[in-house]
Amino acid sequence: MLVYLDNNATTMVDPLVVEAMGPFFSEIYGNPNSLHKFGTASHPALKKAMDQVYMALNASDNDDIIFTSCATESNNWVLKSVYLDHIVNGDKNHIITTEVEHPSVLAACRALEEEGVKVTYLPVNNQGVVEAHVVRSFITDKTALVSVMWASNETGMIFPIKEIGEICKEKGVLFHTDGVQAVGKIPVDLQDVHVDFLSMSAHKFHGPKGVGALYIKDSQPLSPLLHGGEHMGGRRSGTLNVPYIVAMGKAIELATTNIEEKITSIRAKRDRLEDALLELSDTFVVGDRDNRTPNTILISIRGVEGEGMLWDLNNGQIGASTGSACASEDLQANTVMLAIGADSELAHTGIRLSLSRFTTDAEIDYTIEHFKKAVFRLRAISSSFAKVGPTPGGESKECELHHH
Repeated sequence: MLVYLDNNATTMVDPLVVEAMGPFFSEIYGNPNSLHKFGTASHPALKKAMDQVYMALNASDNDDIIFTSCATESNNWVLKSVYLDHIVNGDKNHIITTEVEHPSVLAACRALEEEGVKVTYLPVNNQGVVEAHVVRSFITDKTALVSVMWASNETGMIFPIKEIGEICKEKGVLFHTDGVQAVGKIPVDLQDVHVDFLSMSAHKFHGPKGVGALYIKDSQPLSPLLHGGEHMGGRRSGTLNVPYIVAMGKAIELATTNIEEKITSIRAKRDRLEDALLELSDTFVVGDRDNRTPNTILISIRGVEGEGMLWDLNNGQIGASTGSACASEDLQANTVMLAIGADSELAHTGIRLSLSRFTTDAEIDYTIEHFKKAVFRLRAISSSFAKVGPTPGGESKECELHHH
């Protein structure tokens, strides 16, 4: 059986999405900015896609939604343009973010530090989230922007975005959230939550890779990242990627329609998998499951290196990860686990399992069986975990060997 449990890295494109985008490659292929019928033929589909995104987010007609190539572009656009608009050409000098943001936020912030911007990287609590009162305590009259993810790509933990948004509104500070792991997985209602900017990416909710969007509250000014033609009202130049925009609209509609039912179904499978894996000794899952996206488990198994576990799972045709795919070539300890206070040995053992609405019960059963087999095999050869002789009950007992 092939089992894909790395849906926080990317998702399968829903066949209904593939079907929706199909005609815009070879049939309705004109440049939408052209005035002839080949160009204008795509306008109804583009409008529909835009409406689907507005509806899914409950955005207001006064807000802008600008299609981009991905959330990395959207994140960079906000950070670099706020720098230009409010720091270079304003009287601010400070940005607040967290230690656990996606690399596209952290690397952009580090680049801005090279330009003299003061950046505060907030720590997380033992649940792996930044508390709203901590954000409040670091805001000064020089703060231009607060950027805090809506949900963690590694742990699935959901951040207190509503409270942080209220604090930023009260303080008159711009608020950006990387919503990549929230949109399509949990309800995102932009009438209920105050955010100035929200980044999203279609391939996280069963759309194609290579298309994302940026939500801009009240169509407020934000210097363009790309200069060129008057596409997207001059906010983002570049010929519109019509098939992918159509696909993103369809994907977000499918993901958010009856979202509570989808959440209930995915959560039930996730919880069954999590409960079964926690039957293993010396394992723990990061974060309270009630405050996690319904599809995500970040589990640590003492004595089992994350990379070794991935190898065994891969041999069993199961796709998982040790954390963020964007950092998967970096074999250092998991930064989120270090941030929540795990010791470095445990921080090397994190395995992320992320489900989707296409994950089946049979796949969960298969994963439980193979995961447990892999743990027993790897612990038997582990230098930091050894088995000692039979206990009076005849079962082997596991103990930890720490290196000093």
